[in-house]
Amino acid sequence: MRIGELAGMTGTTARALRHYEQAGLISSERAPNGYRVYGERAVVRVRNIRHLLAAGLTLDDVQAFLPCLDGDVSAAPPSEKGLRIARDRLAVLEERIAAQTEARDRLASALRRHEDRRDAGDGETEEDGPGRSVDRADAVG
Repeated sequence: MRIGELAGMTGTTARALRHYEQAGLISSERAPNGYRVYGERAVVRVRNIRHLLAAGLTLDDVQAFLPCLDGDVSAAPPSEKGLRIARDRLAVLEERIAAQTEARDRLASALRRHEDRRDAGDGETEEDGPGRSVDRADAVG
């Protein structure tokens, strides 16, 4: 099948498929006209790649799962390397979530302080417009 057909069957784009191929995760043959041609197994492989990427892994991480990309990757017994990668990726995601939660809390606190001042008569008026008197230092630190 050609790249557009594979993209349609797997819910991805031709560009992503070329990227997966460049990363060594999928392969194709070249037709006489130069078009990429993929085998039927590529559908399962691409779906598994997308499953792993959606779980937070990177393309480099997916390399460790090459031996099981042609089957049911979610049912395959995990290797120690696969488990380590998953734990490492989870730690990165948890760090990002914590940083985003902290930023959200700072912003929410700055907005509450602003609204409290406004309610007390010390903040913006309707004419000032939304967010005009939020102290920039309050919002970021």
